Amino acid sequence: MKAKKKPVVVEFELYDGTAESVNRIIDMYGRMKGINNTPEGLYITTMEGIMKIDKGDYVILGTRGELYPRKPDIFQNTYDIIQ
Repeated sequence: MKAKKKPVVVEFELYDGTAESVNRIIDMYGRMKGINNTPEGLYITTMEGIMKIDKGDYVILGTRGELYPRKPDIFQNTYDIIQ
């Protein structure tokens, strides 16, 4: 059997390590607990638990309002940027 992934449009931000990218991620998700910017790095709460976001990772806002990270190579192989 085979299945094809349904096309879904998602919002995303590229985390580049700057305060501006952190603010864009917070604005995308809303100001709530679940995003923690520390001197050691950026952490987000996902459906799988707390995950560290590395510089260059993409942060995606899922269809159910959840955040999740994607490494650049996986993001580029999975998504086409439309805007």
